[in-house]
Amino acid sequence: MKKSIAFMKYILCTQAIKRTLRGSVLAALVFLQMSSESMAQHKPRLFISTDIGGTDPDDNQSMIHLLMYANDFSIEGLVSTSFVQGRKQHIVDMINLYEKDLPSLSRHAKGYPAPGSLRGLTKQGAVAGAPFKGYATATEGSKWLVECASKRSSSPLWVLVWGGLEDVAQALHDSPAIKKNIRVYWIGGPNKKWGPNAYHYIAANHPDLWMIEANATYRGWFMDADAPEELKAKTYFNKYINGSGAMGTDFINYYGGNLKMGDTPSFAYLQHGDPDNPGGDSWGGSFTRIARSPRKIFRDRSLITDTVATYAIIEWHFTGPSLQIAADSVCFEMEISGQKWPGYYLGQGRYAVRYSPKQAETASYSTISSIPALNGLKGQYVAVIPWPGKENLEDYKVGRNWYTDRKESSLFIGSQQGAKTVSKHRAAYLNDWAKRWEWLKD
Repeated sequence: MKKSIAFMKYILCTQAIKRTLRGSVLAALVFLQMSSESMAQHKPRLFISTDIGGTDPDDNQSMIHLLMYANDFSIEGLVSTSFVQGRKQHIVDMINLYEKDLPSLSRHAKGYPAPGSLRGLTKQGAVAGAPFKGYATATEGSKWLVECASKRSSSPLWVLVWGGLEDVAQALHDSPAIKKNIRVYWIGGPNKKWGPNAYHYIAANHPDLWMIEANATYRGWFMDADAPEELKAKTYFNKYINGSGAMGTDFINYYGGNLKMGDTPSFAYLQHGDPDNPGGDSWGGSFTRIARSPRKIFRDRSLITDTVATYAIIEWHFTGPSLQIAADSVCFEMEISGQKWPGYYLGQGRYAVRYSPKQAETASYSTISSIPALNGLKGQYVAVIPWPGKENLEDYKVGRNWYTDRKESSLFIGSQQGAKTVSKHRAAYLNDWAKRWEWLKD
């Protein structure tokens, strides 16, 4: 009997120990999971929309730069949004180069993402500009943005746009609730010129979006004003990049190795500075809040006496015959300074073109159409800096979290508004990058 009681006590004691051990292991696993999540949350969450593979190879340079710093971020999306030949394979090509250099990078820093995971979050976005209404149909890229932005997280999703806003506009149209979870840093300027319809949709329908609209500030990244010789765009490659791994070997294929990387300031903004304070100093520039974004509607032709702000949205509205075609159909063109822009039928005999000048200019235009009333209309306009310029009744009224290039004359480089807020940090960010190129020489 005594043996049975002793044996039962032994069994109960053993079970208690096992439960304690299981609890300890479970607690340890939970702690490790929480620690992992906490560490991930300390890294800014990134979603990149890029027109890599298009007409400007600076996106390839910026993608290489981003991948070399990929351990500093939680990258959740890489989307190809290109209206010409650029496709998601061009992003994959960069990831393949990164994979070759990953062993060298990982010897010097922890936390680099696996190439396979990056390929898995690479998606195809819009392959054509938005129609006049500013959105079309969902893409793989816009759906992925909605999915990423809908995740429960204590950190915002930083949507960095290196090209057109088409996928952002589509995502906001399809799921407006995501805007409370995202912050957009957009490299505008030329991209605004090529995608004014998507911009119009966002500014008109989602003015409460958190937005940095960098139309000129980003140019400070590659403008050589007051730069020492070894940090000039034409000399940096030979001194620091040449011979550095697979990415360094590939780099010369873009502008012959001359630095441009006009999209890099979008993530550099998160590297050094307080991203919650756009008016402060950061590697990605300093910005000012605006309450309106300029827009000018001409209800007929404009003349040389008509002045608009550079980077403004300009619309020309014309009247003509009522047609039995769908609204938003392209039915004429406007040629501006040798480039052609689509003109749309709005219905009930109304027609329109939307455009944004990327620089100060005096420009002429003419219309081309098989519709006699819309053919051969000619006019001019003058675009001036700084933006946002004079107030117009048609301006978009944007919310309290819309920021753009600072307009103090002391911060210009030539005609580029706000560019010195980036170029002032040139030595810091290029010397920091030079250290990582040294890693690839191992």
